[in-house]
Amino acid sequence: MPAKHVSVTHTHALILAAGVGCRLGDTTPEHLRRPKALLNFGGKSLLERHILILRQRGITQITVVIGFAGEHIRAALDAMAVDPPVSVIVNPDFREGRVVSLWTGRDLLRSGNPLILMDADVLYDWRLMARLVDSGRPDCLLLDREIEPGDEPVKLCVQEGRIVDFHKRPTAPHDWHGESVGFFRFTTQAAAELADRTEDYVASGRRNMEYEEPIRDMILASAADRFGFEDISGLPWTEIDFPEDILKANDLLPKLVA
Repeated sequence: MPAKHVSVTHTHALILAAGVGCRLGDTTPEHLRRPKALLNFGGKSLLERHILILRQRGITQITVVIGFAGEHIRAALDAMAVDPPVSVIVNPDFREGRVVSLWTGRDLLRSGNPLILMDADVLYDWRLMARLVDSGRPDCLLLDREIEPGDEPVKLCVQEGRIVDFHKRPTAPHDWHGESVGFFRFTTQAAAELADRTEDYVASGRRNMEYEEPIRDMILASAADRFGFEDISGLPWTEIDFPEDILKANDLLPKLVA
């Protein structure tokens, strides 16, 4: 029986954009650099693209976690002048692990609203977000079967149609795996649980971890059918971590549907 469509009413979006982006190899002095979220492709920054796509899908309550060069993101948001305005939360410890950025957004995770959680450093076709927002899976991840080999991609592992692992180096037996896009949809219950699990990471000194770690813990501790996924294989997108990713992103631009 197909899953029912889940309403996006009251859904909030949390965009993680606090990182330094040191792997891009930018030789500009750090005090002059801008966050990756403001990288420009086709006349629009990644951040502006996120906001336009989210609003197109009916999600207007948007919060950005800022840290490195956060004043540039504030200025960019002021220039966009969207209504309602985009909120910001400051992560003063942005040089630590990304789990700290997720922890910075704990109040939103515990706000009692469904949540879209997003990496800021992704260029993508709006249809990816449509698949996530319109999915009948209340707790949902996105995966792409076209995955490069190696430890860098975060892998979403599937066995008999269900998620069994979620890690760069998965350990659970599985039938196949795809790459996580870095976009997630959580119900109010899952978002609150994620806040609790993230709090445990921070309180126990595991601040240097990736934010996917508490998500993985939550998935592995849940019933097999709690978390679903949407397969977006064939739709254009790329995460931007390395210099070659910028070239890939520019090559993708003509493939993005307006």
